[in-house]
Amino acid sequence: MALTREQMDRTIAEHFEFERTDDIDGVVSTLHEDVTHDIVGWPSGPVTGRPAARRFYEHLFPDVADSSVKSTWRLYGENFVVDESYWEGRAVGRPFGFEGKDRRFGFRLLHVFEFTDNGQISRENVWLDYPAIARQLN
Repeated sequence: MALTREQMDRTIAEHFEFERTDDIDGVVSTLHEDVTHDIVGWPSGPVTGRPAARRFYEHLFPDVADSSVKSTWRLYGENFVVDESYWEGRAVGRPFGFEGKDRRFGFRLLHVFEFTDNGQISRENVWLDYPAIARQLN
């Protein structure tokens, strides 16, 4: 059964809000237990399952603060969304290997979300604008 745009938007909004508030349990709750979690360029490569996805957030959240994500464009299909967004926040640790020095930074990102019939995220594929991050934090 195909989800509506509203159902997919609601799950994405919850996911982004949990990320904004550094709520790892909340973020993971939006993911299916067998989720494929793929942050392109991340050293581990794509991982499968909630525990593996959790490790990414446990690593990232201490390095960033005051984050926000604003979606700028979305493409919808049957149980998937392509979301282009802009992320902003502060680099308080070593995000993506760069010394943060409590600097503000922002970058574009592209998500490809796939959903189960019950509305959980079954695949999250994320493309970050690493050159923009490097220009600001290098």
